[in-house]
Amino acid sequence: MSALPVERRRLGPLVALLAADGVSRAGNAITIVAVPLIALQIAGTPLAIAAAGIAATLPLVVGGVVGGWVVDRLGFRRASILADAASGATVLAIPILAALGALPLWALLLLVLLSNLLDAPGAAARSSQIPELCERAGAALPRVVAAQATVSRTATMVGAGVAGLLVAVAGAAPAMLVDAAAFGVAILLTIAFVPVVPLPVTGGADAARADSGWRALTAGVRFVLRTPLVRAIVIMVVVTNALDTAGMTVLKPLYAAGLGHDGAELGIMVACFAGGALAGAAIYGIVGDRVPRHALYVVLFLLAGVPPYATMALAPPFPVVAVVLALSGLAAGPLNPLIDSALYRLIPAEIRARVLGAITAGVTAAMPLGSLVAGLGVDGLGLAAALAATAVLYLAAILATSFGRRWRGF
Repeated sequence: MSALPVERRRLGPLVALLAADGVSRAGNAITIVAVPLIALQIAGTPLAIAAAGIAATLPLVVGGVVGGWVVDRLGFRRASILADAASGATVLAIPILAALGALPLWALLLLVLLSNLLDAPGAAARSSQIPELCERAGAALPRVVAAQATVSRTATMVGAGVAGLLVAVAGAAPAMLVDAAAFGVAILLTIAFVPVVPLPVTGGADAARADSGWRALTAGVRFVLRTPLVRAIVIMVVVTNALDTAGMTVLKPLYAAGLGHDGAELGIMVACFAGGALAGAAIYGIVGDRVPRHALYVVLFLLAGVPPYATMALAPPFPVVAVVLALSGLAAGPLNPLIDSALYRLIPAEIRARVLGAITAGVTAAMPLGSLVAGLGVDGLGLAAALAATAVLYLAAILATSFGRRWRGF
């Protein structure tokens, strides 16, 4: 009779962690919607939106590299709480200063920069706790990572929808109050239900001294560079995320605009892909551990990346494009859980946050480059040729990085 309550207690911390992560990501979605509108209201120029985008992106690179070291030093739970508290405070300052009429553009950009500087370490701290909490719960890691991806995608979609409603009803600045409240809820969930995950202690005084220097700060980057399988995964993720950013920010909007209906089809395209990805992540959580991982990885990447751009380049009727995007999203949904499960197995716990932070930094740094190259490609080659080139580059990236002896440990 006592087995059920014990099992619930073992599962409770894991459920609380996923809930805290989902609430935090919903808050981030509100920020993504509200901050550009606040910047536009303050300065009245599209350049203000671009400046807000830079202020939101640049600190993710710095925070990913440096913040991982801080997380590994402080411990995952403590770092998660501190990061959410600091981010919540900076976000809360935005509507307060706006209400007082004391929010110039430079202050908004500074607050956004500080908030996002702490966002990557906070996310790394939450994710780094998953393997140990899975072990305590007796849960399969692939299923839990798939659940995290499903919660994350759902929270982002809900957060964006709530942000749109709040902006329409109350305005962009007051919407940030809900964002700050989301950080508060995430903190309370972590404090109340997520236990401390002890980090392994290796070495002695010499190890402690080494952990305080430059080598400790760059341990995540060095691990990625020196581990063939992790290096191959990261190269693949960096390149394909740059291509996906090019598609989302340049190629798909231009394609939708070219259909002659004020670009309204872009919303349908995004919804089809997002819905497919949500379903794909959920399905992977049910059946993913029954399929050979490497074969699934290659097939899913091929289906997720190549068909959308090749189809748009061929210019079929729009319903065909929408169906292809939905199916590509279905293939894309399991990719993050599949990759994250492999990384959790491969990365030592004592440097896990640093490695995850370094990966986040590399992916984030490559994303603006993808948009820039796509813009130049469309300008020089035309949209159809740029779409076809993106499909070819996606295929080349998959074929160049996804085979060989190093993949035996995937």
